[in-house]
Amino acid sequence: MRADHCRRIFFAAIIIVLAFPLGAQQTSGTFRWIDFHDPKDQNIVAWIARSLQVEKWAAIREIGVVYDAALVVTSNREGPQSLPSDDSFTVWNASLTSHIVAPLLKGVNLRWIDWEHFADDAPAELTVLYDNCHDCAASTFFTSFRYDLAHHQWVARWIRGGQGVLVWNAVPPSAPGVTWTQVYALMSGAENHAYLCTWNHFDYGKVRQPSDTIFRYDVDAMTGLERTVELTRENAEAMKLRLCRGQDAIQNLARGQDSPLCQQLLSAQPQRKPVTTPPANNRGQSAAGRVNH
Repeated sequence: MRADHCRRIFFAAIIIVLAFPLGAQQTSGTFRWIDFHDPKDQNIVAWIARSLQVEKWAAIREIGVVYDAALVVTSNREGPQSLPSDDSFTVWNASLTSHIVAPLLKGVNLRWIDWEHFADDAPAELTVLYDNCHDCAASTFFTSFRYDLAHHQWVARWIRGGQGVLVWNAVPPSAPGVTWTQVYALMSGAENHAYLCTWNHFDYGKVRQPSDTIFRYDVDAMTGLERTVELTRENAEAMKLRLCRGQDAIQNLARGQDSPLCQQLLSAQPQRKPVTTPPANNRGQSAAGRVNH
């Protein structure tokens, strides 16, 4: 009897929490991850769970909040006997003032990297890598999440076809005799603004000349919108060196620098020799046999 009474009290408390929208005073412009064990965060956890109740998911993995929107990560399990390592994920934007939720992207093996700035006068953004499948030749994608202040929602950058930027493709070329080299890096550019570059090099042997495709993914300084630019000629050659040298690459967001293609490119660069000959006017402050008055 006492157990039934406690259960009724518990469910009544949950109903009260879910019945009232979250007040603006409960969130701020400072991003924070929700603590699932903190009593102060239970109303947000309950609000998110109610918002997602009609969606398909097995567990809520993470909730990040800024202002009136939450960045939510859920996991999905194929069946009750499936291993947790085989879970897929979905990242959602969830409003804290309504029950509107929208998926941002789906995949497996989500890796949170770090916060990076992509534009002036804009908050840092969460960068991630993730894959598209388990137990397969998985391709790796990159994106960043930012809070869109004008629309009060979280958005993902450079999304095309439901996925972020393809930075590593594990599927080999279909044509025989073709050697494919991939190099990418998220780099720190002017004024510490980050940008992503990818380089795909195809060597066809004696059949034809090799081909290169080099793309830069950044944010336009004037509009604040993300853009994708294909680099050619001098810009492409300069970017090949930057990618292979990797000195501007952000940790954990670079790959391919150890490829034979990069090693060959770097070894072909002329090395500066140290200057050992003194300049013509190098006479010093005094000379032998000279008396200073």
